[in-house]
Amino acid sequence: MNYRWLKYSEDDRNRIHELGERYKDFLSCCKTERECVSFFIREAEMKGFRNIEDLIDSDYSLSPGDGIFAAGMGKTAVFFRMGRRPLTEGMNILCAHIDSPRMDLKPVPLYEDTGLAYLDTHYYGGIKKYQWVTVPLALHGVIAKKDGTVVRVNIGEDDKDPVVYISDLLVHLSKDQMEKKASEVIEGEQLDVLVGTIPLGGKEKDAVKENVLSLLKEKYGMEEDDFISAEIEVVPAGKARDCGLDRSMIAGYGHDDRCCAYSTFEAMLDSTDIPERTVCCLYVDKEEIGSVGATGMESRFFENVLAELLALAGSDSSLALRRTLARSQMLSADVSAAYDPAFSQVFEKKNTPCFGKGLVINKYTGAWGKDYTNDANAEYLARVRKILDDNDVAFQMSEVGKVDAGGSGTIAFIAAMYGMDVVDAGIAVLSMHSPCEVICKVDLYEAKKAYEAFIRHI
Repeated sequence: MNYRWLKYSEDDRNRIHELGERYKDFLSCCKTERECVSFFIREAEMKGFRNIEDLIDSDYSLSPGDGIFAAGMGKTAVFFRMGRRPLTEGMNILCAHIDSPRMDLKPVPLYEDTGLAYLDTHYYGGIKKYQWVTVPLALHGVIAKKDGTVVRVNIGEDDKDPVVYISDLLVHLSKDQMEKKASEVIEGEQLDVLVGTIPLGGKEKDAVKENVLSLLKEKYGMEEDDFISAEIEVVPAGKARDCGLDRSMIAGYGHDDRCCAYSTFEAMLDSTDIPERTVCCLYVDKEEIGSVGATGMESRFFENVLAELLALAGSDSSLALRRTLARSQMLSADVSAAYDPAFSQVFEKKNTPCFGKGLVINKYTGAWGKDYTNDANAEYLARVRKILDDNDVAFQMSEVGKVDAGGSGTIAFIAAMYGMDVVDAGIAVLSMHSPCEVICKVDLYEAKKAYEAFIRHI
């Protein structure tokens, strides 16, 4: 076993733990894509980045070193650090997704049954449904009202807040339940969130539901039909924590894929020298449900923003856009499944990443016969390898489990359709897609080093 920890100096170890502390703060407060975008924009503006919307149709002239950003519907964002070379020579792109598996409230969610008030949900992304019962849950999101106001919702994170909860059947009556397949032990329609039991005085029907509505009106000024235009996500409550007696790991919700999003963002902000080629960090939504919609990787958001940036640079043409994209290189910064000795039967050990061995590179992802994958070119992978080796970045190669065990995909094959070089490069995660995932601090640190090396030297 190659113990990377033993190769670090005391200063290195301090930097590893300091990065872990910053990342834990981010992971604890950014549990939705909207919260991630708001965080990134706030941090970027403090570093002098400017919103492209403020520059369109102006006489602003781009200069090397300028920081520019754009956001789409509050749920996707892109950041550019302008380089010395023309955009049409291509960019160095880091891309991560900022959505995670969860449950969303249905458009008509609130109901009462036998004196219990519930919020009905529809799960989002690939989850093991039984993992989401009997754990403290929080409500995050927004309520958009007909008068145009948008109210942010965050219930369950402050120490003084209540949490919400999904019940499970007590073991004493679970004989039939425990004979079911794991995928059927808890069904999707059973993932209803318990939110109250106190009735509102003077109400004959659904008095508990009416009391919940009165509390929501008092706190957020909302009516029941405002649920129709709300986006409220049910996520695990509580902060990310150090994991392990040696504090070598981090446990928390949403490592997939916010550990990569955060480390790419820090890599960009910490690279203060004017780059030769423009550096781009792209953060997308909807990866967990197929990268669809106006804020997913399959949307035209990235192309549209890049077209506006090219116009500011004096290259306003379809050909310039195509050349810029085709000549770019990308690291699709997405997580991989870490080797778990408790479930060794689904992993092919020599092609599975282990905790503490650094960045994980997947030449291809997909499932079974490489379905829906980007299979990176060997020549590009060789260039990436050299950059990592030259900058003393620890990395390991990976597949997603045994060939016939299943598989997964990323946004890499979508970006590759532009003709650019793309390879997946991220962080190993234990218990992926669960309410509490785990990563190793060494891998977070090496990933950030890798992203810094890539944007400077590719």
